[in-house]
This record gives sequence, structure tokens and C-alpha cells, in this order.
Amino acid sequence: MRSAKELASRRAVRCCGLAVFVVSLLTAVLAETRAQPGPDEGAAVLTADLMLANAMRGGDKSAARRLLSLQFTFTDEDGNTHARKDFLADLKGMAAATASDPKVSISGQLAAVTGERKSAQGKNAFFLDIWAKQKGAWRALTMQNVVPAEAAALSAAEPRSGDDKTAECKNPCQTMPYRVRSPAEQEVVNSFLALEKARIAYDAEEWSKHIGDGFVLYRSGYVPISKAAAIAEIEHQKENGSAVTVGEIQTARLWVYGDAAAMIATEVAPDRSRPPYRAARMWVRRNGQWLMTISVQTDIQTP
Repeated sequence: MRSAKELASRRAVRCCGLAVFVVSLLTAVLAETRAQPGPDEGAAVLTADLMLANAMRGGDKSAARRLLSLQFTFTDEDGNTHARKDFLADLKGMAAATASDPKVSISGQLAAVTGERKSAQGKNAFFLDIWAKQKGAWRALTMQNVVPAEAAALSAAEPRSGDDKTAECKNPCQTMPYRVRSPAEQEVVNSFLALEKARIAYDAEEWSKHIGDGFVLYRSGYVPISKAAAIAEIEHQKENGSAVTVGEIQTARLWVYGDAAAMIATEVAPDRSRPPYRAARMWVRRNGQWLMTISVQTDIQTP
């Protein structure tokens, strides 16, 4: 027969085990809660985006300044990139019309607002506004416009004609001119290098492993292309032996906020098959894998 002391000890162990389990469960729930944006976060981002647009149209530098991150840049549909200081100096000159039906997507502490609006130059442009949660407030990290083609125009999935062979790709298939600042940044860079390497190798299966299901590429003068259309393009180019090029990274900036990342870069096609361009991309991390969710590529127009 167990002694009273032994029974008390067993009860204490069970209670301690139960307490550990409850604490672990609560920790997991709280972590999941923090990872998932609340129902009001989307509205908060859209409100901030609208406030910034109104500040631009009204030339309100004070209001705009409070909504911009210190790293902010704006790229218009002609590929001209403006730093925060220059942007604030000419708010009205860069102001666009109100977006008709903006959409917001939040991953952790990064948010993407997308849609169409008439630019300051009067062009119907697709836009990507990337917002970051900094010190408890949503601030614009970068904004980029692009003018894609109409649906009846040439599709981005149509391969480039010609007998040129695919050039050897070192940048960005093996390396890129960017000094990583954290293990998370290195993971994003590795994923980017892997998908570009797969693209050059016509490896649609490997490429797709690094791309989110809702991925869309927006490029100047081309119809937006989905993940499925991009895979079809890779397979078609493999069958035809068509030349493939990916842009060499000239400059790049990368930000990682938890399970979301954003990168802006200036890129040049090594065979000069297209003008230099500015690219804005976003990733999310799912099950330990970084997946690109959107790519906006705006050609830099030369005078």
C-alpha cells in the first residue's frame, strides 16, 4: 500500500505535468494568434494606404511623412525611382487617382495593397504598395506602378523567338550582389537563387517549389502571368529549346518581417533583350519554405 507521502508526490507530479501542458498549449495558441493578422488589420492597412494617397493629392508633407518608413521608395510606371526625401518634395506631382477596388493581403508584419489606378501621368497602372508593421504602426515600405498590356495584347507566356542559346547564369543563379544580414535573409536569397537557376534549366517542377499558388507576374507591356501560365511557358521553351534569360541583379534591398519578406531590385537582361527594369517581389514562409507570391517588373524608360 502506497504511503500518504508517495500519493501526494504522485499527485504533485501529475499537477506539474498538467501545468506544463497548459502553459505549452497557451504559448502555441498565442504564437498562432500573433502570426495571424486580426480582422481589423486589413482595414487598418487600407485606411493607411488611403490616407497616404489623400496626403499626396493634398500635398500634405506632414501627414505623408508619418506614413512612410525611413527606407521608403516609389517607382512610377516609367521606372523612375524616388527616394523618401524626393517623394515628399513632390507629393502632388506623383499623386494618383483613387484606386477603384484595392485588395489587401497580410502576412505577419508585411502587407501588400494591390489594384489599378490612374497615375499622375494619366496612365492606367497596376500598383503594388508594400506596408510594414514598424513599432506598432503600418508604414509604407515601397510603392511601385507598372502598365501591363491589355488582355488582347501579346502574352507574357509567349516565348522570345530566335536561335540564341541560353547564356550562362551566375548572377542570380549562383550569387547576387547583396550582403545578407540574418539567417532568414539568407533563406530568402537561397530560394530566389534556386528558382532563377531552375528557370534557366527549364526545370518547371523545381521552379514551382519556390512559388506560391496565387503568384502573379506583372511586367511592363505584357499580360499578367499566373503560376500555371509560367509553368506552361517553361515547359514550352524546353520543348522548343528557346533561349531563356533572367535579369542580372545590379542593386537589391531586402527586408524580412517574421514569415514575410520583400525585395526591390534593379535588374538588367544580360542579352539586352529588354530594357533595364525595377522589380518588387514578396515572399511568405510556409512549412519552412519561402514562396514568392508576387513580382512586379517595371521597365526603366530612357529619355
